[in-house]
Amino acid sequence: MKKHPLYVALLFMGIISAQDLETFFLKTNVFLETHVKNGKVGYGAIHEDQSTLDEILRIAKDISIETSDAKNYQAFWINAYNIATIKGIIDNYPTKSPLDNKGFFDKTKYSLGGKHITLNDIENKLLRAKFKDARFHFVLVCGAVGCPPLINKAYLPNILNSQLDTQTKKALNGNFLKVNTKKKKVEVSEIMKWYKEDFTMDGMTEIDFINKYRTEQIPDNYKLGYFTYNWSLNKQ
Repeated sequence: MKKHPLYVALLFMGIISAQDLETFFLKTNVFLETHVKNGKVGYGAIHEDQSTLDEILRIAKDISIETSDAKNYQAFWINAYNIATIKGIIDNYPTKSPLDNKGFFDKTKYSLGGKHITLNDIENKLLRAKFKDARFHFVLVCGAVGCPPLINKAYLPNILNSQLDTQTKKALNGNFLKVNTKKKKVEVSEIMKWYKEDFTMDGMTEIDFINKYRTEQIPDNYKLGYFTYNWSLNKQ
């Protein structure tokens, strides 16, 4: 039987011996390829048949990765966050927004990676606190239109840095910000307001961070503002 190309990639990486992690990445990849299009999720189809989603969550339940294995750790928890978010939406489906469901981010717990944790725990305790990488904000997708778009592939350890860069560049060269040259003003997603400390590390300004990834540079003298976050469901 012909092997899925992702299987071959994982075999080359030497991850194939970690059977559960390999299976998690493979099944997450196929699931996202099937149900995500142009950053939007086909929640209706997933709700009708939840078997693959539940299988992925069962596999993820007991996977254990140390922070010292940084790329595997980060790739696992980014995917786990995105899959758990979809599970949270499905458990409350139909819904118009993740915020319509009380405790969606800070109360509802998932059994993942040998832990019983919330979405906020994954984002803030397992990723942000340990790695200080603002690019996480462009790959953790909270189920809303205002989030960066969900890609239809799994995040993988051997290409994770490239994937993080790609998604950050897409956001900062796309609708994550609005530039008004006449008023010398740039408005950005409220994500950059809520997590300002992540975008201003090491003496960097928000505009400095933006310009690291933006093709058309924002002048230093532009005024920075924030536009209202769109919490509508990111459904197809």
